[in-house]
Amino acid sequence: MKPYSFVRVAATMAALALPASFIPTAAFAQTATPMSAPTSTPMAAPGTMPGMSKSATAKVDQHINTLHDQLKITASEEPAWKQFAQVMRDNATQMDAAFHSRADIASMTAPENMQSYATLAQTHADGVKKLADAFSALYATFPPAQQKVADALFQSQMGKPGKMKH
Repeated sequence: MKPYSFVRVAATMAALALPASFIPTAAFAQTATPMSAPTSTPMAAPGTMPGMSKSATAKVDQHINTLHDQLKITASEEPAWKQFAQVMRDNATQMDAAFHSRADIASMTAPENMQSYATLAQTHADGVKKLADAFSALYATFPPAQQKVADALFQSQMGKPGKMKH
């Protein structure tokens, strides 16, 4: 198994937000972390995700901007949008770290490899849960017409061949 690149990690994390890019869950894993309420800690600015390459960060930010435009986010929805976008950035950073920890699987025993894989998959699952919660909060701010835009976007993207349907 090859180590994952930072660009692949960014693309994977971008997949957590845009339905057209969902990656099958069998490709991921990590130790469960408890869900917590949003905090008032400052959000990372675009282009400043710790430990990630500039190109990976740029891809995540590009994905965030594309989704912002597709969902037609308004000024009044920006606070919920910023929380959602921050979850995407945080997930990208966490997945990057999880992929990086598996970079040297050649030196792992079979049980260590399985545990590492389980950890990566759990990180992915936890990230998707956090993202779904953040999106639900954002979606609740949408008027009915905009909810229909979001519904259509997610339904059309999730129904494409080769895309995972949840």
